[in-house]
Amino acid sequence: MSEETVLRTRDLSIGYRRTRRAPAVIASDLSFSLRPGELVCLLGPNGAGKSTLMRTLARLQPPLSGQIWLDERLLDDLRPGQLARRLSIVLTDRVDVGAMSGYGLVSLGRHPYTGWTGTLEEQDQQIVQWALQAVRATDLADRLTVEMSDGERQKVLIARALAQQPRVMLLDEPTAFLDLPRRVEVMDLLRQLASENRQAILLSTHDLDLALRNADRLWLLSADGELFDGAPEDLILNGAFERVFSAEGVTFDRERGSFHTRQEACGRLRLEGDGVAVFWTGRALERIGYAVEKEGENGDSASYATILPPQKSAIGTVSVRMQDDGLIYNLEMEGREDAFATLSALTTYLRRGGAGGETDAQIDEDLYARR
Repeated sequence: MSEETVLRTRDLSIGYRRTRRAPAVIASDLSFSLRPGELVCLLGPNGAGKSTLMRTLARLQPPLSGQIWLDERLLDDLRPGQLARRLSIVLTDRVDVGAMSGYGLVSLGRHPYTGWTGTLEEQDQQIVQWALQAVRATDLADRLTVEMSDGERQKVLIARALAQQPRVMLLDEPTAFLDLPRRVEVMDLLRQLASENRQAILLSTHDLDLALRNADRLWLLSADGELFDGAPEDLILNGAFERVFSAEGVTFDRERGSFHTRQEACGRLRLEGDGVAVFWTGRALERIGYAVEKEGENGDSASYATILPPQKSAIGTVSVRMQDDGLIYNLEMEGREDAFATLSALTTYLRRGGAGGETDAQIDEDLYARR
C-alpha cells in the first residue's frame, strides 16, 4: 500500500447474506482508496448502498467478498482496540446517552486508550479539550446532551470521533437533521479537520451543493452498483452525474450543478441585461415554465435554460435595467411594453396569461405599471 493511502479496497462486494438463499449483492468489484488530508463525499440515489458501504468499511457488517486494508493492515486482522485507534464512525442513528454532558460524551472517544477502569489520564483530558475546541464546541462541555440542539449534538459527536485520534473518520449523513446554516458549518468544519489533521474523512450525504463546493473527491454510487471516483468537476464534465442521478423526468444541468424536471416550455423569452439580477430573472422565468435565451458576450443567442423549449422563436423580450430607485423589469411582447418593479409582479403577470395573448388577464394596478 502506498504511503499516501490510508484505506484501500480491492474487488469489494457489499450486501447482505441470507439464510438458504443467495446473498443480496448491492454493489461489487469496488476498488478505491482514501488518502490522508482529503475530504471525500459519497453520493448516490436512495437504495444505492451508501450506508451499507460505510458500515462495511467500519467492519460493522462483513463484506460479501473482496478485501479492505486500513493503515497497511487487512481490516479483518485488526483487533477491536486496534481498529478503534485507526478508524472512527458517526452514524445517522440518534444517540441516547441520557443525562451525559458534552465533555462526558466526547471523553468516550478515549476508550481505546484507557485502561479497563476507563480513567482519563491528563493527556486524555487534554485531547478531549482539544477535540471540543477543534469543532468549536467548548461552550458545550458542561451542557447536557439532552438539552442540545441537533446541530450542537452533531458537533459533539464529531468531537467524540475526533478524540479517538483516528487515521480515518467515517460519517453517515452527518447533516441529515440540520438546518442550512448548520449544514454549511459542519461541512466547512470537516473540510478543515481533514486538511489540518491530515485525516481521511469520508461522509455520505444527499446535499449535492455542499458536496460539490467542499469535497476534494466524490464517490458516486449508482443504483446498479457502479462507483465513479474523481474530483467533483471531472465527474460533472464527463457525464457521471447524469448517469448516476438522472431518472425519468429529471435531468442534471452541468452549467449550474442542479437538477430540473423535464417539461415542455409554455413559451420562449429572450433575456437582456447584465449582473446578478439577470441570473435570478432567468431562474424566475424558468420556474414558471418559460425557456429563456440570453444574449452571449459576442452577441450570439445562447440557451439559458434546461427546460425543453418548443422549436419556435422567442415570443417576447425581458430586459433588466437599473434605475435611480432600483431595478426595473421591462417586458416587450406582441407590440406592447410593460414595466414591473419586482420579479413577483412580472411572474404573476405571465402566470395569469398576460403573455402569448391567451387571455386578457386583469392584474392589480399595484403589481405593475403599464406604459
